Amino acid sequence: MAYTTIDDPSAHFQTLLYTGNSSSPRDLVNDGNSDLQPDLVWVKGRSHADIHLAYDSSRGAGKFLRPATSGIENTGNYGITAFNTDGFRTNAYAYTNENTHTYAAWQWKCNGGSTSSNTDGSITTTLQTNSTAGFSMGTYTGINGYKTIGHGLGAIPDLVMIKGRGTNGGAAQYWVVGAPNHPNFGNTASKHVFLDGTQPIMNNTTIWYNTAFTTTTIPIGPHAAINTTDGTYVFYAFKNIQGYSKVGHYIGNGNSNGPFVHTGFKPAWVLIKNLDATQVWIMYDGKRKSFNQDAAVNSLYAEQDTAEYTGASYHNLDILSNGFKVRLTDASQNGSGVDYLYIAFAENPFTTSTGVPCTAR
Repeated sequence: MAYTTIDDPSAHFQTLLYTGNSSSPRDLVNDGNSDLQPDLVWVKGRSHADIHLAYDSSRGAGKFLRPATSGIENTGNYGITAFNTDGFRTNAYAYTNENTHTYAAWQWKCNGGSTSSNTDGSITTTLQTNSTAGFSMGTYTGINGYKTIGHGLGAIPDLVMIKGRGTNGGAAQYWVVGAPNHPNFGNTASKHVFLDGTQPIMNNTTIWYNTAFTTTTIPIGPHAAINTTDGTYVFYAFKNIQGYSKVGHYIGNGNSNGPFVHTGFKPAWVLIKNLDATQVWIMYDGKRKSFNQDAAVNSLYAEQDTAEYTGASYHNLDILSNGFKVRLTDASQNGSGVDYLYIAFAENPFTTSTGVPCTAR
């Protein structure tokens, strides 16, 4: 049986669905079992082609990056202006609170915006960490060359995302994603994917520079996307927590009776990427679905600002009490023999910390 240290995942991750009303200010309140003051909020319009927006408490409210593009940080105080004790505040910005538009906001707790300096790497990071949930975020200024940055997790991260905030380096840069414990990435390779692109897994020795991620540091090479002189950056790092979060992989079979992926919990949120071919990043969450087997999963694409896709051909993901089962035969998530990266966070653990199985709804 899978045991966990997190009996209520809503204390660390929640999805909030809401409808915009163009009021300003507007306080949106989470509806999970626990109050959640978010430190990272990723919001996307569902009904319209509203842009993906990412806000975090390390960079400060009112500043956003766009996960679907390489664009630089916007500091104009648009959208989310405060991280509240159980939710967030938005103004009447069209992409977070347009009248009648529907939205999904995915939220992670870190350390309430309280940061400290981390000197584990050759570049100092300004860091906050949620050790219980295996999540840290940090900011740093690049100095070029082959360097390291401290991540504060106390274990090799299972997933790292880095994004340049400014224009240093000559242009806006990609969202660089690494998964050092994934067999197709490898801990001492320079393999990566781009969150804002559809490319398959790539290799570039100026990214991680064939040096190992460690329990304290992330290697960064002289690529402008992660380390150029005076460039400003933010990173998000995750490690797997049994019963709460899982970064992993599966091999597709090209069949509507697709692979079952065991996570050890009922997923609240799943992100999937084909590593072998040019394909979209598909996002699912349990709030935009009622029960498994009911053909009610609507997908969004992390690298596209399109509206939520509701066509029948993309409804085929079963969210189960201990994982998810892929039903779609499309190459985006179930090509035969294809390797897929997935990232998932829990709604409920399969088994509580005291060994009690969670009951089905």
